[in-house]
Amino acid sequence: MLSGVTIGQYYPGNSLIHKIDPRMKIILVLLYMVSVFICKKIIALSLSLTFIIAVLIIAKINLKVIIKGIKPIIVVVIITALLNLLYGTGEPLVKLWVFSITKNGIMNAVFMAFRVFLLVISGLMLTYTTTPTKLTDAIESLLKPLHTVFNMDVHSLAMTMTIALRFIPTLVEEVDKIMSAQKSRGADMETGGLIKRVKAIIPVLIPLFVSAFRRANELSYAMDCRCYQGGEGRTRMNRMHLVARDYISLTVTLLYFAAIICVKIFLNNVI
Repeated sequence: MLSGVTIGQYYPGNSLIHKIDPRMKIILVLLYMVSVFICKKIIALSLSLTFIIAVLIIAKINLKVIIKGIKPIIVVVIITALLNLLYGTGEPLVKLWVFSITKNGIMNAVFMAFRVFLLVISGLMLTYTTTPTKLTDAIESLLKPLHTVFNMDVHSLAMTMTIALRFIPTLVEEVDKIMSAQKSRGADMETGGLIKRVKAIIPVLIPLFVSAFRRANELSYAMDCRCYQGGEGRTRMNRMHLVARDYISLTVTLLYFAAIICVKIFLNNVI
């Protein structure tokens, strides 16, 4: 049931997106996320959609993989859209008890749904095209100022974030196995009321926590056996260097960002 979840997985490839420096990739994703929040008009949102589609084509990521990646957040998107739909301002088009649906509410719901989808897809592209090792090194490199100013252990922080992201598919697969095992023993998890379904989840959560702690313990032993001592004095086999394609990617993204700003400033009265 949950085996199709692809969050946190890496898909090997030789595309331009795969080759971009991971530090630059994180910066570009953050710029894109900011641009999505800036979008207030259909023109700007269409521009953001066109940009991410172009990235998907360049990265050569199968559309089915993207659809599997956004499936888990569909419920969140629907709830968010409904909240924006029912709390819109303006002249009511439809009255539902104490709630009213307005034109402004419909626009907000559509915009919010598209924003969430675009944000999730941009985050997926980062993990799909970057190995966990490179992602850890990139996060550590970008967080170095925190180590210099506040003496924070940025290496452990980056390692923890990457391991948590990497183990999402593993834990999802574990949940699927546990649920299948419980169903084979006669457990009913898909019928009944809310309280009954919540109670049915308990036999899944307990084995899941036990399995998660066991995997964490095994990972800890594996790191100790390899004499892992953290980031202090640690060297890297491959050092990251910014090259021409990284600067070109940054330039293209900045041009896109400038276009979003221009739409916001000069086309404020246009739909």
